[in-house]
Formats: sequence, C-alpha cells, structure tokens
Amino acid sequence: MKKNLIIFGTRPEAIKMAPLVKEFQKHSEDFETKVCVTAQHREMLDQVLDFFEIKPDFDLNLMKPGQNLYDLTATIIVSLKPILEEFNPDFVYVHGDTTTTMAASIAAFYSGAKVCHIEAGLRTYNKWSPFPEEINRQVAGRICDYHFAPTTRSKENLLKENIDEDTILVTGNTVIDALLQSVDKVNKEPSNFIKEINITLKNRELILVTGHRRENHGEGFERICGALKKIAEDNLERLIVYPVHLNPKVQEPVNRILKNLSNVLLIKPLAYQDFIWLMNRSKLIITDSGGVQEEAPSLGKPVLVLRDTTERPEAVDAGTVVLVGTNQELIVKETLDLLSDNERFDEMSRLHNPYGDGKACKKIIEFIKEL
Repeated sequence: MKKNLIIFGTRPEAIKMAPLVKEFQKHSEDFETKVCVTAQHREMLDQVLDFFEIKPDFDLNLMKPGQNLYDLTATIIVSLKPILEEFNPDFVYVHGDTTTTMAASIAAFYSGAKVCHIEAGLRTYNKWSPFPEEINRQVAGRICDYHFAPTTRSKENLLKENIDEDTILVTGNTVIDALLQSVDKVNKEPSNFIKEINITLKNRELILVTGHRRENHGEGFERICGALKKIAEDNLERLIVYPVHLNPKVQEPVNRILKNLSNVLLIKPLAYQDFIWLMNRSKLIITDSGGVQEEAPSLGKPVLVLRDTTERPEAVDAGTVVLVGTNQELIVKETLDLLSDNERFDEMSRLHNPYGDGKACKKIIEFIKEL
C-alpha cells in the first residue's frame, strides 16, 4: 500500500484539494492517505474543512498576526520535517502557488518523497505579478515529479521548461470538482446566512466583489474602491456585496471609501458554501481571485478581473473573463457596459468553461495507480 500526504494551508487550496482527499479516501485498499494543514490561513481554512468534513491528521497551526514571507517559509519547512520523517510518505501532493506549496515542495523533496503538483503549469512569466505566487509555482514546478495540469496550455508551459511529457497529465481543474459537488448541497441545505441575505437581496441586481492580492495593495485598492463607488452610485437599486479580506491593507481603504454607501454591503469573509451561493445568485463578479476565474464560468457568470496579468489566459481567450486591472475608468466602463448590453452579457454567460468537467480527481488517481 502506498502512502499519500496531502499538504495545504489556505482556503483556496483547501477547496481545491478537498475533492482529491475525498476521492483518495474511496481507495483505501490502495492508499493510506493523510492530510497536513499548515494553517497559513486559519479561520478561513477551517470553514472549508468543516464543510467538506475533513479532519487533518497533522495541523501545524502556523498563522500569526503580521506574519511575513521569510518567517512563514522557514517555519513551514522546519515544521514539516518531523511529519515527513514519521509518516514517510511515498507521494506528497501540493497545490498551485501559495507559500505553503513552495515550502512544502522543498521539504518533501528533502524527505525523498515523490512530489505531485496539482494545478501545475500556470504562468505569467512575470516574477512580480502575481507576487509571490508566480515564483512559488515555478519553484514547485522545478521540484515536482508529477504535474497535473488543468489545461493543455498549462501543459505546453511545462513542456517549454523541459519537463518530461510522461510526467504531465491534463486533468481539468479540481475546483470544478469541488464546485459541482457543492452546489446541490448548498441549495438543499441553505445556511442561516443564505436565508437572511436572501431577504435583503429580494430581486435586486447583485454584483459580487472579492479582492486581496498583494500587488493591488495601496493605490490599486484606492482605485478599485473608487470604481465600486461610482458603480454603486450609478444605480441605487443595484446591490454590491463585498466579503472583505481580513488583511488590514484591504480593510482600511475598503471601509474608508465604501462603508457609508447604502447599496454596498461590506461583510466578513464567507464560508465556502455561502460564497458559492452568492456566486450563483450574482449577475456579475468583480475579483482578483484566481479560483473565481475558474469557478464562475461553470455557473454562467461573467467575470471582470482586477489584475493586469493572469496565469489563467484560457479564460480570457474563451471570453469568460475580462482583464480590467486596477484602472478605475476601465472597471466602471466594463461593468456598466456588461450590465446594459444584454447581447454581450448573454454571450459571456453561455461560453464554455475551459477548466474541465469536474472529473479531475478521478484522472489524478488513475494516473497514480498506474505508476
């Protein structure tokens, strides 16, 4: 029996790794699978673990107020050493582009395990955008033994970097697995939050906003908030719902510029199931999140991306998302244009999701079984 250790630390990783954990648990005759969380994000991570009913075998609980990348990277590597020595996994699975991903891939390499990268091959080739995620994923890409790419373009990126084609599998993105498995559950078992906000929403047009990227901190967020203010003032019947990230560099400009607007609802970060419901209920999504760029097209929701570059160009090429950066005028123009141009809106809503069919985890397990 082979031993798997699945490592993640943030809410987005947890969402995307949860269906893989659940799928491996169905194959307990072939694999002993354990989960390690670094808790790079604590509260937001725990919400996802609860929803998917996953109890970590190892919890490093590393989140500290004001933590920096130096301390976090070093602490993850050092803290994983005894776990890797005790469990001695054959395969270690990391996801995407977080600091947990980069540091865990280094630690797993030191331990001698085969390292498997879920959501491999995404690139902007600009090391500062997104920061530090672009370098995190490139470092993981050099270390990992097996690369599970969500799209053929991601595979092509890896091939250009001289990664052996036999070690790459195009799977689609596991976030679609998670989304499709969760939508029905959310509709059948609505939370108290969903029941309450449904009363507030009534039949109003809803724009859902998220924003947290480091490269947008400072002037970028000032411009984003200025744009949201203009969009809100354009139509007071329109409702903007913004679950505000806990980072003080996000909280400060958002609260200062948007707090007193009657049709802007600033709320705490949402549990995964509540966020899915809001995505499904929204007319349009404005975000700098990578995961939302992948999820929203499966729900037929157009997305405006608050970034100048994206490591997910498939969505741009497919027409399901539009890059608007932090340009205040462009954010306002594209939002109001989409909301007023029914033909353009309907076309974006109907486009095919380039990120898969919800069967990524099954493909990954079949590949590992055949090794």
